[in-house]
Amino acid sequence: MVEQSRADIRRAANQVPLLAGHNVVTADAALSEAVTRHAGAEVLESLDAIGAEAGTEEAREQGRLANEHHPVLRQYDRYGNRVDEVDFHPSWHWLMERAIGHGLGATPWERQDDGDTHAHVRRAAGFMAWSHTEPGHGCPVSMTYAAVPALRADEAIAKEWTPLLASTSYDPGLRVASSKTGVLAGMGMTEKQGGSDVRANVTEARPTEVDGEYTLHGHKWFTSAPMNDVFLMLAQAEAGVTCFVVPRVLPDGTRNPIDVVRLKDKLGNRSNASSELEMNGTLAVRLGDEGRGVRTIIEMVAATRLDCVLGSASLIRRAVSEASWHAAHRSAFGSLLIDKPLMQNVLADLAVESEAATVLAVRLAAAVDDLSDPHESALRRIALPLAKFWVCKRTPAVTAEALECLGGNGYVEESQMPLLYREAPLNSVWEGSGNVNALDVLRALSREPEALDAWITEVGLARGSDARLDRAVDDTLALLGSMLGDPAALEVGARRLAGRMAAVLQGSLLVRFSPAEVADVFCASRLGTSYDGTFGALDGGDLRGIVDRATPRR
Repeated sequence: MVEQSRADIRRAANQVPLLAGHNVVTADAALSEAVTRHAGAEVLESLDAIGAEAGTEEAREQGRLANEHHPVLRQYDRYGNRVDEVDFHPSWHWLMERAIGHGLGATPWERQDDGDTHAHVRRAAGFMAWSHTEPGHGCPVSMTYAAVPALRADEAIAKEWTPLLASTSYDPGLRVASSKTGVLAGMGMTEKQGGSDVRANVTEARPTEVDGEYTLHGHKWFTSAPMNDVFLMLAQAEAGVTCFVVPRVLPDGTRNPIDVVRLKDKLGNRSNASSELEMNGTLAVRLGDEGRGVRTIIEMVAATRLDCVLGSASLIRRAVSEASWHAAHRSAFGSLLIDKPLMQNVLADLAVESEAATVLAVRLAAAVDDLSDPHESALRRIALPLAKFWVCKRTPAVTAEALECLGGNGYVEESQMPLLYREAPLNSVWEGSGNVNALDVLRALSREPEALDAWITEVGLARGSDARLDRAVDDTLALLGSMLGDPAALEVGARRLAGRMAAVLQGSLLVRFSPAEVADVFCASRLGTSYDGTFGALDGGDLRGIVDRATPRR
């Protein structure tokens, strides 16, 4: 009897099974419905493979290993030669190979040119699904995707690089780009003294005797993925800030002189290598006109901002999935947690936040699929900084609450919830902080009247369906009118306006497309006057139905 008692003690009871063996795409009703709505059932079906692989136990384990075994910088080889290479764990390459293989890099741009009218929605949904595995490797994938629209400022340069960037072949290692089956792109904008103020950059671009060729002399304070093959960088030319294409390896096979000074010890994922670079005579090719660098690279920034929204929506969904899965399998005080009314309130609140982020993210991707349409182009201009500001800023709060649903089990690294929590602020910082994006909203409103018209038209499609939404639209326009009439208050109120416009846009999409119980709870809380941001304080609604909709099933 004593031995049996010891065995019982050692046997773990009331433990939640690992969330694995599910299809990340089909288990996400909000994502599946959004893809079908904007791109059709055939596109959704094409995502079945990536959704299934993203939900495997192997993918989860590879993500864990990639963060446990950090990248290592090797500045010199055994003979003292400067090499500036970063070594990654095999799990990193496993994740990258599949991400690129599933077409999450620059593939959609070529597919779009070849007549795929839903290439960006397809890629956006795949990016959201695959990001469940591990967030860090999404950075080089995202920059590779984002490079193409900026490269199109020069037809010859775009023709040279786009086919390799759009390849579905992951070919790591520093070699001449033309000898590889696929390449990756990065970005170098910020410097020590400037940060988001890239016009304060001091890196100098000196023209050579070759037309369009320069050498760069200076530094870059944040350059993720230094092992990528080509970078878009900003530097000061004679006419001002200019954009340049900087290959890591030159056509003759020699290394472009780029010194990787160190890797950043940063919050969030540890799988990706974020670095500081120094350049002295680094060869670069001008992209666009001198002095027009910000305007040239802004297309890359816009695309990476989209991925910030997609990545944050994915992070929210992963956190909510872990929380609802835990509650569906963990008992406390005599019944499953998911049957407890207060836990249902918390989970339903988190699930509504997740669905709102998802419908907005996929709607933005659909706008990229049809930029020839004036409404879609103008909507993207205003909705992108709105979504970047709002969705990315909501992510830390959602992740913290989801972690709390697991209690102490969520506070240990094995659950992977701490990684999600550390990663949560990232996308709100990258590609323009909250202030930068809120001010970008004001810039769009003041300089591009068609942007406001697009927002009014889009939210107006839900007019008359919910009185709370109608009132919120009117109140938001009144707020904007009062701010425009008081220039001193305009910048001070930029965050309030951006948050309100984003929430109203989300509400309009939910009212039009999501189940009534989801839209009802969102409008009653986010668009109501009593909402204070505390999760789990919903006042009525079909909470259990919302929770069931958000809980993954194998």
